[in-house]
Amino acid sequence: MSSKAAIDYEAVVIGAGVCGIYQIKKLIDLGYSATVLEAEGDLGGTWYMNRYPGARFDSESHTYGYSFSRELLEEWHWKERFSSQPENLRYLNYVADKFDLRKHMQFNCKVDSAHFDEELDLWRLQIADGRKITTRFLIMGVGLLAAPTYPRYEGMDDFKGDSFHTYHWPHEGIDLKGKKVAVIGTGATGVQVIGAIAPEVGELTVFQRRPNWVAPLNNGKISEHEMNEIRSRYDEIWETCRRSPGGFEHEPDRRGFYEVSKEERIALWDKLYDEPGFAIWLRNFREIFTDEEANAEISEYVAGRIRERVKDPKVAEKLIPKDHGFGVQRLPMETNYLEAYNQDNVRLVDISETPIDRITTDGLKTSAESFSFDVIVYATGFDAITGSFDRVDIQGLKGARLRDKWFEGPSTYLGMMVHGFPNFLMPSGPQSGSASTNYPRGIENGVDWCTAFLEHVKAKGYTRVEATEAAEERWTDHVTKMYSTMLMRKAKGWFTGYNSNVEGHEEGRTRYFVYNGGTPKYVKTISEVADNNYEGVTLTTNGVAENEAAERAS
Repeated sequence: MSSKAAIDYEAVVIGAGVCGIYQIKKLIDLGYSATVLEAEGDLGGTWYMNRYPGARFDSESHTYGYSFSRELLEEWHWKERFSSQPENLRYLNYVADKFDLRKHMQFNCKVDSAHFDEELDLWRLQIADGRKITTRFLIMGVGLLAAPTYPRYEGMDDFKGDSFHTYHWPHEGIDLKGKKVAVIGTGATGVQVIGAIAPEVGELTVFQRRPNWVAPLNNGKISEHEMNEIRSRYDEIWETCRRSPGGFEHEPDRRGFYEVSKEERIALWDKLYDEPGFAIWLRNFREIFTDEEANAEISEYVAGRIRERVKDPKVAEKLIPKDHGFGVQRLPMETNYLEAYNQDNVRLVDISETPIDRITTDGLKTSAESFSFDVIVYATGFDAITGSFDRVDIQGLKGARLRDKWFEGPSTYLGMMVHGFPNFLMPSGPQSGSASTNYPRGIENGVDWCTAFLEHVKAKGYTRVEATEAAEERWTDHVTKMYSTMLMRKAKGWFTGYNSNVEGHEEGRTRYFVYNGGTPKYVKTISEVADNNYEGVTLTTNGVAENEAAERAS
């Protein structure tokens, strides 16, 4: 193993989204030879691709932006409490331009494969355009929800109108005024799209297999005065985010669910439901996530609010989930979604009762009737978290493929390293502290840890670093056990790895994707690992491992 092998870069980051932008900023500041490889035509990640009507933050805008630069915080004025996609993309471009990061990014640069060279301790990347790139360290900044999945209906290529996944919404836009539109799917994306387009389309037919719990976003404008007030509180805001389990300003009610009367609980929920954002979800009693009785009570409360907002009782009941309780998976936030079903031009079709048989040339056919449409929108979700990794042929030691290792479910160390895949880092990987939190807050923690780790490695002259098998097993067992206390384990959603459109991800296979211990515990854990000379990681210099013996002894 040679530390003198010629390489193109010390570090390569895959993905120029929120994670990749921050990661390259940190690397360049430290003088690393590094680049970002981005498959799309420009930076932004999810905010570059998701241009569908209604796409916006569900995190408060001021808690979503980066925290690393006081100057940036003072300069940027968020226009809405929950910012929309165009503004979000402008923000990320502003950040990249302010810190001159674009010159360190390569666009239209899709990585087909990444293979670890065991003799030289480096990664060999094959780019779709034929180029080959070598790097000492490979850092995955790919998105958690960046691998869209389509349903598996016959005839999808036969449709003569416009059809696309929400992730592939035409960047040039599409005029829906007066058109007959189908939306298939009522997950988080479908909820946003339906609420946004219902007032302008001629007819809208929503095809729903399973309803999701929703709550009002309660968005609003941010005045200059309000923005100045936010700027004055940024230190306090970041401290609250660090202290809260989800990395938001929302902190759970510290009272016990059963310590207060039902009347007090209802009064609290009335207040939280009408507040902006995740208040009804994250400022609630902690027991709603773990206790069946407590969850049943909050579920019935929210069901009652749905019944109040949807005029047709039969439609309202179809919009209330029966297979999982409120809040056990990430809560879709909506604007005008429930009210859309009160419009004469909107129809809900329950495909659990009348399944879609096939897509036709002019629409689709269910088991009960045929429909004609001008546009079909597939709001059918993503191969969550691991899907973006699977789309690259990643091979570690002895040619082992990451997608094969993770087929039954991911196994990692701290959500940032993988045994058998040396010099491979994931600031926001599966089982990390990012997936279940306010994403930018999570990725800053992950990027900061990975960057400090690389500084340590460089200072010590290590040529190969790899999580030990024992450390990976301990972490994965820990993540798995935390699911046992959470009601989310019963939900069919991306937190549990469910996706009926992906082979092997169907019902009955739980994948332990997210760390459920909350931000403070996660940060404490990864900090302790660093303080203990990166316990659980084999650090090698030219074939000599420094801490293998210590790991065996533990």
